[in-house]
Amino acid sequence: MSVSRHPIALRLERQVGSATKLLATVMVLPLIDGIFPALVVAGVLSTATGVVETGILIFGGSATAAVILAEMDGDRRQMVTSVLLIGAVIVPLAALEAAFAPTFRGFLNLPVFERFAGLVILTIAAKTASSEIGEFLPSPGVIISLGLVASFDPSGFAIETSPEYVVNGAAAAGVGVAFALAVALLSPHLRGRVDIDRFRFGSAVALGVLALPILLGPFDLMQTEAPIALAVLAVTTLFAYDPNADPVAGAADDSPDDGPAGGDDEGTDAAGSGDDGGAAGDAPADGERAPTDPPLDTPPNAPGPIVDDDVAALANGGDRDASDDETDPFTDDDSRAPWL
Repeated sequence: MSVSRHPIALRLERQVGSATKLLATVMVLPLIDGIFPALVVAGVLSTATGVVETGILIFGGSATAAVILAEMDGDRRQMVTSVLLIGAVIVPLAALEAAFAPTFRGFLNLPVFERFAGLVILTIAAKTASSEIGEFLPSPGVIISLGLVASFDPSGFAIETSPEYVVNGAAAAGVGVAFALAVALLSPHLRGRVDIDRFRFGSAVALGVLALPILLGPFDLMQTEAPIALAVLAVTTLFAYDPNADPVAGAADDSPDDGPAGGDDEGTDAAGSGDDGGAAGDAPADGERAPTDPPLDTPPNAPGPIVDDDVAALANGGDRDASDDETDPFTDDDSRAPWL
């Protein structure tokens, strides 16, 4: 499995600690930095397609999938319980923030603010795709603050609310929680088969597609209710998923039954140990020569004992008999190495 090493994700992980806290931070972040309220005010949640796209790409997306697949431990029940507890917090908060959307729409110049909302989504997409590019971009909160200042119109200020915004806001958060639940339930099958970095990059492209209708509104381009961003995300999922991969990749690679090289080295060392540097009779069983044996083409005046296939030292500590010392190795027979 490819575990995402995105610097932003690593920084969040160091700050919040446990995987459950990290997942809660990732899913609550759109409510804190103002991304979700900006989309509600911009009218993205006015259609069913916008609700689903916002829920999957803003509350769910690659960050949620990466935390569940790469960071969370435990069985399905524990992960599902954690996701449900987080959902019990973000759904009411999303509904509460969406309830004030009509109030914000009253004292904001919507055409101007919508452009800033589109820029916020593009900024998040760029930060998701590349941390190097994200270092040069302002934070979403800064862009939203600039949008509020640029589009502020106090003449239309009035506190009001609408059940439609509340329902749509809660529905978008509910879609994000459902996405997280689906990933948690399928996590045993998805681990090792989903390339998280590839899915992250595709999610960034889908976010960019989601921002285009908002930014191109004044030019009357891409003004459609077709779920283009969801289609991009679906294609990304297909590219990031490998059904032939091992879901527990890496577990079998470290198994001692796979024949680690250390076992052969230990056997070779044991066979080659001795006072005289090892004997030919103690060579490995597979026919390979010990690393201390000279090659067959070594000249007879080379330093060290002459060892070939027909001459073996005795197993008495490397000492030879007197008869062996008196025997001239150069006059025995013709079965020795070629140089003999």
